[in-house]
Amino acid sequence: MPETSSVSPPPVSGAIARQAILDTSGAVVGYELFDRSVQSSAHTAASDAQLLFNALSNADNDALIAKKTLFINCTHDSLAGGHLDLVAPERLVLEIPPLAIAQVDQIQTRLPNLQELQQRGFRLAFDYSVLTQPYEAWLPLASFIKFDLSVLKPDTISTFVKLAQSQSAAQLIADKVETAAQFTFVSQLGVHLFQGYWFARPVVVEGQSVRPAQATILQLINMVRKQASTNEIEEVLKRDPTLSFNLLRFINSAGFGLRTEVTSFKHAVMLLGLKRLFKWAALLMTTSHAGDTPSAVGTTAVVRGRLMELLASEVLSPEECDNAFVVGVFSLLDTMLGMSMEAALATLTLPDSVTQALLHNTGPLAPFLELTVACESGDDATFARAATMLGLDSNQINWAHLQALTWAETLED
Repeated sequence: MPETSSVSPPPVSGAIARQAILDTSGAVVGYELFDRSVQSSAHTAASDAQLLFNALSNADNDALIAKKTLFINCTHDSLAGGHLDLVAPERLVLEIPPLAIAQVDQIQTRLPNLQELQQRGFRLAFDYSVLTQPYEAWLPLASFIKFDLSVLKPDTISTFVKLAQSQSAAQLIADKVETAAQFTFVSQLGVHLFQGYWFARPVVVEGQSVRPAQATILQLINMVRKQASTNEIEEVLKRDPTLSFNLLRFINSAGFGLRTEVTSFKHAVMLLGLKRLFKWAALLMTTSHAGDTPSAVGTTAVVRGRLMELLASEVLSPEECDNAFVVGVFSLLDTMLGMSMEAALATLTLPDSVTQALLHNTGPLAPFLELTVACESGDDATFARAATMLGLDSNQINWAHLQALTWAETLED
């Protein structure tokens, strides 16, 4: 892997970042999209319009927006922009920032525009400042109210949540939820939507064993890697009808685009071949949840796998693109299995490039993994460094990113 410079490259202009919004069951219900090339306090009407254009032009709008709600950061100037006339408002939430202290006298002036947006069908999200006295005229317009756990103290959060529950019908979102303790705290207050990375952090349980369904998938992956016969592979599947059903459901889903319906596992092996079967067997691991692992872990792993595959297709061989997919899917294997990554990978026979990337952050696939994970966070330095190293621009990354999100939705068909 090339040596990295100590000086971070400039941000990749126009690149989209995302953060998942989860419900109490741990399922992804939406995504907040933001332009990582500008600070949240510095984005403009032009950058807002560009973000929305990128989001809607780089993905199958119907497939993604039909199932997930997209939260879009706005400026007050951008709310009057013509770009909002080009989108269906039903699945978009406009995040409305509070005004600067010097502009508080404009609260009433801005009110008619916000009311008009709501009447057009847009839902509006505000931060906790909408619960304060100066903004009381905006509060009835709130469909969502967000509470930033990195800014507010627990007592303050509790006070604001109770105030929101008594004075508004808005759904409440806890933002910057980084630990299980924070998730439990805000859940007990009655908050039902969450943003943050607590769900993806591995909880290693001492003496944790692999669950039977997971063990069968791991066995299947190892047999495929060892090029076992079709009959041998089919025999493994016969012992786990649920796994067989899930594999056939995945292969026949819209996301794989097969023209012929696969009706038996032997048919699947013959039609797909061992290389593609290896990739899809890895995908099955995302549906096999250990303990209380949120389903968002599997969803995130699927998006990572597809995103890495698409990014790698720009510069690597087809075989390494398949390996890139597996790296993305298995990047959360420790969380899925409830054990360290070292212990998890010890159960599998994987290509060297996959193991190097997952265990040591080295090898040809490591920068793709870094870039993929950075798409979910505010780690602009890693994002820019990896994008520069791979020679990928914002158009390529945005296209792959939105396509991956859409593809993950088609697997649920």
